[in-house]
Amino acid sequence: MQKPRLAWALTGSGHFIEECVEFILTLDQVDLYLSQAAEEVLKMYGIPLESLKQRMPVYRDKAASAPPVGLFYKGYYHTLVMAPTTSNTIAKCSLGIADSLVTNLYAQAGKCRIPSIVYPCDTAAEIETTAPGNKRFMVYPRPIELEATDSLRQFPFTEVVDDVSALINAVEQRLRHL
Repeated sequence: MQKPRLAWALTGSGHFIEECVEFILTLDQVDLYLSQAAEEVLKMYGIPLESLKQRMPVYRDKAASAPPVGLFYKGYYHTLVMAPTTSNTIAKCSLGIADSLVTNLYAQAGKCRIPSIVYPCDTAAEIETTAPGNKRFMVYPRPIELEATDSLRQFPFTEVVDDVSALINAVEQRLRHL
């Protein structure tokens, strides 16, 4: 068996997606998982899917049963990272809903007691973010979105981070721990 890898899931959030992808590209032994919305958002931010495919295995949300999640049961992954993560995905995960590739990844990682590092797009009442074209603007998450993020913080084997630097630190710390 080969050394376990890092599974990284992108969702439809553009919240610091360029910084997340830039960091992913510095890592070795990463498999990238994309929601259908993530594919759209990558295009909006000018990040070519083909260039990612040349650097790492890329799994896309194209099957109803999310077959790649079975790799967690084979010891193929040591950690799941979901970053950036939409409020929709966070809400589903906090309620135990596993109806897509990414939500299934999170559910199966938890069932296998594999640590997850999650960077939600909604972590505070006011957040500055970047839109396509590098335009900075403020967003104001609703209480329900903040409640879902806070709920996920209580899940076992889950570390929720609040910004890109905390994400990088958490991933690097996890990799040093292995």
